[in-house]
Amino acid sequence: MASGALQSALGCNTQVASFRRHQCRIAVQAAAFQPSCATPRCSVEARASLRQQSEGMQCCLPASQPARHKGLGGSALASDAVHGRPDLRSYASERDGPTAQQDQEQRQPQRPPRKQRSTAGRESYRPESFQTLIEDAGQAVLAGLDDGLTRMEVQLPSVGVDSYKGASDMYIDTNVQLAIATAQQILKYSGLNAHIVVPDATEYNRSYKLSKAALDLSPGITMGYLTEEKRNLAGAITSLFAGVSGQPLTSDSSQTTKAAKADVFIVVNASTIELVDVENYVKEVVGDRPVITFNVELDTLRADLGLLGFPSKDLQYRFLSTFKPVFYVRQRDYSKSVAIAPFIINYSGALFREYPGPWQVMLKQQDLAGNYVCVAEDKQRYNLGAFKEELMIAMGLNTEEEGSAMAFFRRGYKVSTWWEEAFEQEQSSDWRR
Repeated sequence: MASGALQSALGCNTQVASFRRHQCRIAVQAAAFQPSCATPRCSVEARASLRQQSEGMQCCLPASQPARHKGLGGSALASDAVHGRPDLRSYASERDGPTAQQDQEQRQPQRPPRKQRSTAGRESYRPESFQTLIEDAGQAVLAGLDDGLTRMEVQLPSVGVDSYKGASDMYIDTNVQLAIATAQQILKYSGLNAHIVVPDATEYNRSYKLSKAALDLSPGITMGYLTEEKRNLAGAITSLFAGVSGQPLTSDSSQTTKAAKADVFIVVNASTIELVDVENYVKEVVGDRPVITFNVELDTLRADLGLLGFPSKDLQYRFLSTFKPVFYVRQRDYSKSVAIAPFIINYSGALFREYPGPWQVMLKQQDLAGNYVCVAEDKQRYNLGAFKEELMIAMGLNTEEEGSAMAFFRRGYKVSTWWEEAFEQEQSSDWRR
């Protein structure tokens, strides 16, 4: 019986020694890794020699010794040698923990950093391209959204054609493309979905076909039209026939769903007549969500209000006056005759505003770069007469005595428009600030 116990003990010791030798082989292979013996082409003699060396060595890997080949699981091998068993749980957590954390961080949407907001105006301004101009406009819109503005105006300079006086189709198409680019800026920096709104179904069909590729690449940007909530009798009858011109490419219910999911609305290419539709759309569809009039040229449209066949001036007082310009560039060219050569002096400038900065009078420099330099600024909007006067002072052309007949003839009787003078009638002064 004693001999059986002795054999059992010897067998256990043999198993332990075999297991420890097996650990030593792993440790030796991990610590003394030889590329010539690591491949299947290694000779039988080399493998036997390595086996004899490992069996003759005592496994003594201290717990404090730093494990080598960290990327190959060296810490797990050290745990096996110390405790006599593989610690698979700690090895798995060490291997998979950082990877799982990195995967989780990668899943979270990363917003690019935005430009620092500044309440001070620019000393000079000359965007290198329309891409830079759109980025500046988008940052101004985002600043307005941060401050809780719900009605904003964006007015850009000439887009290559002089408004509708040039090629109207080119002007309309360019406005839609720039509106999509601005919506992409809003989506990129804030994650807000944007809904671009054109006047009617006919223009929607044309703009949607031209911009379908850009819209497909931006899932958060959709397009609709002002009358998408209205289905009159004629529209219901003509919708029964496929391919009828003037019918939207998508159903009105689909357009309503897109509008319901939108966070921001961008209105483009509206005329003076369609300003009433804009007001109704804001009341019925937009509600309290932000809406932006994009390159609509509200100052030009305001001039038609009150004329025969156009909406009344009350539209400016109750609705248009509530839109705050967050990015505004309006260029003007002037000239003045003088008694000496060159007898006629031409000068240009721009009324500029970049929210939350002030209103600025920018004088165009007569150089190759064509920079606009600030010559005056104020918290309140300059009317056209005051804007021209600031340019003349900066150019040194304001030579007439104040109150003289010559000064009166130079300036004229009216130095501001009717909507610039209507302080008491307007319900909001946001369009001035």
